[in-house]
Amino acid sequence: MELAALRRQEFAAACAILKVTNGIVLDYPDGKLHRMEAYKVVGELVLTIREFRPQVVLTFGPEGGVTGHTDHSMASIFATLAFHWAGRNNRYPDQLSDGIRSHRAQKLYHATANFTLPDRQPVTPSAATAVIEVGQYLETKLEAFKAHATQSPLFTMFESRMRHYGSQERFHLAASMSSVPAQTETDLFAGIEETA
Repeated sequence: MELAALRRQEFAAACAILKVTNGIVLDYPDGKLHRMEAYKVVGELVLTIREFRPQVVLTFGPEGGVTGHTDHSMASIFATLAFHWAGRNNRYPDQLSDGIRSHRAQKLYHATANFTLPDRQPVTPSAATAVIEVGQYLETKLEAFKAHATQSPLFTMFESRMRHYGSQERFHLAASMSSVPAQTETDLFAGIEETA
């Protein structure tokens, strides 16, 4: 079985563990996002945002998360552009038909951390503006990660880091329709207004 198909199966298994009901995998080559045409990739993400209409968008930081992986960095750049452009009717106007309309998510967060990985190129994570307590879900998180069997060489390192730091998830508020919070948030949906 080719790697892409295997990774899709692993993703579906992890989604089942996490009770994610609508996991979407875009069709881009592993390790080569930096070679993709940005306008095309962002357009696909814009359409996904316009269809799904989220209140909050989460992505990696531009440093590429704790791994500094090139694909993670590019995913951040593409998702950040899509967050901003999905709400503009002059970006990808050809998408705006058949019930699809512009959509502005209210917040954009970049995942961040309060640690780095040893024996890796250095990364500089953004300061956390939201710290979410997730300790009660640590075992589920580890189980979902281990559903990605192709990542098994990372299991020991990942589990040791998660057992040490994994009781909290940290995010940096990169953009918001409201003013930046004066204090650290403990809920990514704090201040979100319900919209139809």
